Amino acid sequence: MNKFLKEFKDRGFFYQCTDENELSNLLDKKKINAYIGFDCTAESLHVGSLLQIMCLRLLQKHGHRPIVLLGGGTTRIGDPSGKDKTRKILSEKEITKNTKNIKKILKKFLDNKNKKTKPIFVDNYTWLKGLNYISFLRNIGKHFTINKMLTFESVKTRLDREQSLSYMEFNYMILQAFDFLELNKKKNCVLQIGGSDQWGNIVNGVDLIKRHSNNISYGLTTPLITLANGAKMGKTADGAIWLDKKFLSAYDYWQFWRNTDDRDVKRFLKFFTDISVDEINNMEERDINKCKILLANKTTELLHGKEESMKSEKIAKEIFSENSLGSNLPSKKLHKSLLQNDMNIIDLVIFSKFEISRSEVRRLIKGKAIKINNKIIEDEKFKISENIFVEKYIKLSIGKKRHIKIELI
Repeated sequence: MNKFLKEFKDRGFFYQCTDENELSNLLDKKKINAYIGFDCTAESLHVGSLLQIMCLRLLQKHGHRPIVLLGGGTTRIGDPSGKDKTRKILSEKEITKNTKNIKKILKKFLDNKNKKTKPIFVDNYTWLKGLNYISFLRNIGKHFTINKMLTFESVKTRLDREQSLSYMEFNYMILQAFDFLELNKKKNCVLQIGGSDQWGNIVNGVDLIKRHSNNISYGLTTPLITLANGAKMGKTADGAIWLDKKFLSAYDYWQFWRNTDDRDVKRFLKFFTDISVDEINNMEERDINKCKILLANKTTELLHGKEESMKSEKIAKEIFSENSLGSNLPSKKLHKSLLQNDMNIIDLVIFSKFEISRSEVRRLIKGKAIKINNKIIEDEKFKISENIFVEKYIKLSIGKKRHIKIELI
């Protein structure tokens, strides 16, 4: 088997391929261009997109050139795959902003120095915005049948549930297939990689290229990741695990990986780090907590750099040390004047921007989940006064995972 495909499988990336043997033979003969698409529905990607990003890195590792398609055009339509309702329509300004920011995030993960494998960034809005509707129907639409389109999971699921599917969304699969055709013609792209929910769209592209230009292309999909507890990857009780530091600090990102379920650690080391598969397989005897720290360090290093990764580990050690107030914790400044207004523990938690309601704070206090300087606060009327600050600092903890340093100014 081709080395790229072998590692793709060994790491657990493989789900389906349109013609595995032919693709393997092609990859043995030459280096190729392959693409993965990212719609720009938010200002940042979250860890739900991380497996696809690691596929881009793997392509580079094996000497192939990744094409990163930023869906400035298809974002204006909305992919119905996995959705039970029409996606919110974003403004032109929002999509432009999202596209630029997502490109910055992706560049952090990819090697931009090697000319042979340097990623090619494209925005499908450049070719979709000028389409002539009549010409598009005649030249592209003729290759698609309604009968077949109705059998695709993204469409079938919505219709089976009697949930509305707009004509706009129904066209998404044709536009994605057209993207593959355009990249095949303009960038000599012969492979599209995507999540298993994209299988129908990818197969459409392979078929369209064959029908339209008689070229051979391939599709390769990855499994959709769920956690050992059945939850969807990338979502937590506190919200999405964003890849942009503006929405999630390096420490919180590190802590997300540190809290990985024991059953997922080995799998995630293969998915989300560059550690060799053989080394991971030989970790059977290692302490699980050390493996979790390794996972947190390596994933954070890929996104935020080694310095932030080491800093996050140090912060975590301080947090769980009972005699430490966490000098390296994320901090917030509190002006003395606010203490004169009889600030209590509830006010302090709200001030600290933990984004929880007053009623939720009361519930947490009753559950002994709020601490100041590692001491449980059991009275919701507990007053915040200067004398509780140690050298002008206090450490506020909400549960086991959320901590912040309050600096009195």
